[in-house]
Amino acid sequence: MARTRLRCLALAALTALWTGDALGQSGATCRQALALGLDVSGSVDAAEYRLQLDGLAAALEQPEVLRALVALPDRPVALAIFEWSGPGHQRLLQDWVHITDRTDVSSVADRLRATRRIKADPSTALGAAMLFGERLLTQRDCWTRTLDISGDGPANSGPRPQDVRQLSNFDRITINGLVIGAGDGETDLAAYYEELVIHGIGRFVEQAVDFKDYENAMARKLLRELMGVVVSDARPDGDQ
Repeated sequence: MARTRLRCLALAALTALWTGDALGQSGATCRQALALGLDVSGSVDAAEYRLQLDGLAAALEQPEVLRALVALPDRPVALAIFEWSGPGHQRLLQDWVHITDRTDVSSVADRLRATRRIKADPSTALGAAMLFGERLLTQRDCWTRTLDISGDGPANSGPRPQDVRQLSNFDRITINGLVIGAGDGETDLAAYYEELVIHGIGRFVEQAVDFKDYENAMARKLLRELMGVVVSDARPDGDQ
């Protein structure tokens, strides 16, 4: 009985999204705009850079993540990916693409694997990265807008993330974090992101033990975000 009720509630919520009632966006063509920001500051060496980009590519292609991405091809996920470091370095690696099938995912993964590092400001400007992600997300009119910031250290340049997230531009944006490592001994990185970076409804922090764990941590995070929008098991015909 409880399961049936949950399914009915889920179906009602999904129907509200389809009709635009939930967010007042009846003309939305995508269910989720997802912008992923990758930390390439000075604390990230060449090997870690590759682990991060290749790890994201592999995470997107993991079977469960892939199924979640393409679950509603008529209301696809819009995906964009950028790297960031200092206040003036935000590089778009993948412009907005609608993910409707496996080919779209493979194309994004291939692009990431072919990307080579360029010289950048070595400082860590989390706030500037958040502002860049916000500007990207305002280009897409979707049911939800999610900004993911991956990082291996606290901000040390540019605007403070705790100030940036208070701007009205972020009112309809959820910011989630993926922290890499525990911190530098002085800063508990997960707690730092919890307190000063993440924002919005359903916000959370995922943690990778190190860059070698990045793929699996990213896959966990993507599944949590994507399954919050896709209600694949909502049926009006009772328990199955």
